[in-house]
Amino acid sequence: MDALIEEGKRNRGLLLVIEGALPDQTLALRERAVEVDWTLTKQTGEPAGSGLSDSEGRSGGAERARILNNLGNRLSDVGRREEALSAADEAVRIRRQLAAQGPDAFLPDLAMSLNNLGAMLRDLGRREDALAAADEAVRIYRQLAAQRLDAFLPDLAMSLNNLGTMLSDVGRREDALAATDEAVRIYRQLAAQRPDAFLPDLAMSLNNLGNRLNNVGRREEALAAADEAVRIYRQLAAQRPDAFLPDLAGSLNNLGNRLNNVGRREEALAAADEAVRIYRQLTTQRPDAFLPDLATSLNNLGNRLSDLGRREEALAAADEAVRIRRKLAVERPDAFLPDLAMSLGARGGILQSGGDAAGAAASFHEGIQTLKTPYLRLPSAHARLMGALASDYVQACEAAGLSPDQALLNEIVAKLTNSAGAGD
Repeated sequence: MDALIEEGKRNRGLLLVIEGALPDQTLALRERAVEVDWTLTKQTGEPAGSGLSDSEGRSGGAERARILNNLGNRLSDVGRREEALSAADEAVRIRRQLAAQGPDAFLPDLAMSLNNLGAMLRDLGRREDALAAADEAVRIYRQLAAQRLDAFLPDLAMSLNNLGTMLSDVGRREDALAATDEAVRIYRQLAAQRPDAFLPDLAMSLNNLGNRLNNVGRREEALAAADEAVRIYRQLAAQRPDAFLPDLAGSLNNLGNRLNNVGRREEALAAADEAVRIYRQLTTQRPDAFLPDLATSLNNLGNRLSDLGRREEALAAADEAVRIRRKLAVERPDAFLPDLAMSLGARGGILQSGGDAAGAAASFHEGIQTLKTPYLRLPSAHARLMGALASDYVQACEAAGLSPDQALLNEIVAKLTNSAGAGD
């Protein structure tokens, strides 16, 4: 493969053949896929002139946007999130211009790039911008599906799935559930007709549906959705581990949480432990891409171990999650400060259950300080976590005989009260 890519750098036609042969989902070839699309991007310069008024300019712009769109996805796959956003943003800019001149030809491409742009923005913690991109993609795909249902129904389902995630990120839980439920219904219909093509998408949307149902308190339904997602991903990962092991790990994480919510703690621990083992394997190969996922699974594993009274093991898992997320939050605070706050809260809960009230209070206090900036910027998205941290902090201080940081609490409580009054 390396020799072919080197030859392709001198032969654009060969490089395009290699690009077309690379799987959309791959662990083994992720870095090479980035190299291929990066080289093609450099070979495909900006169209001549300031606009895309003639057919040659439009053709050049369309090809550059296609490669940039692919490059953004490939960069995201290896954890190079800022570069991924830059590529996705340029693809949207070009395709928006093309769609203004030729909507019949280029609106589908614009919607696809908007979907990708939303994902890149979300990865960097820009939740409102991500929601705007996802919402625009859904509106375009609804328009296209109304005209050509067979052609655009899968794209509409994918964009609805993304929209549900973005709505959940900003605290709009009922809207998020409605969007995700519509995506699942479409994917069930498509997977019944073409399982090889659409089973992965159905599993992904079921995973998300479980989260959305859980967020509105429908726990048994959430568990059923999560369990179905894991069963599908096990089947897919057995056939193609290179493509689907990460998805299986993510769905196991969710299944563990859903099992815990209905009191099935031993099963919840088994699912969380399996997720950690898979993510350790993946992180050894590609830390930039999978460290955030490993931290999430360690956080969940710590909670599951604590639920069963295995507190030393629980604390070790929680400490490791905090260490990883500290590093990630330094590099990308917008994306990872809320996750760090969540891990600090989980660590505090484990310390509290083990009788270390002072240590718990310190961990909760740091969690509040960590979440403060994201919370004050977007209270609807973080109110639940902030409320839990504040309540746990006060209780831990009381148990330890400590005086709470009243100045910090006053600012947080005032915002919580305002958010509740506004219906957030």
